[in-house]
Amino acid sequence: MSLNQARADEIKAKFEERDAHIRESWVRAMEARLVRDELEKCQRGEGVNHYENCKWLSEKYLDMLRENRVQGYKHIDI
Repeated sequence: MSLNQARADEIKAKFEERDAHIRESWVRAMEARLVRDELEKCQRGEGVNHYENCKWLSEKYLDMLRENRVQGYKHIDI
């Protein structure tokens, strides 16, 4: 393998890693959106009792909001 071929393989692997990271980030964000939609359905269906009956769903949604943010591939350390 020549040096250029090794460098090209390294760059290709880096791009694939970036794509996989961004794809997983978007999948987690879309999962949070699905949970939000289910929470809205639950709140509409339960009416005034939604505070009690949909609490587990709202807690799950809040946890997902904290953890499942869309993140790019660049991280800046401060």
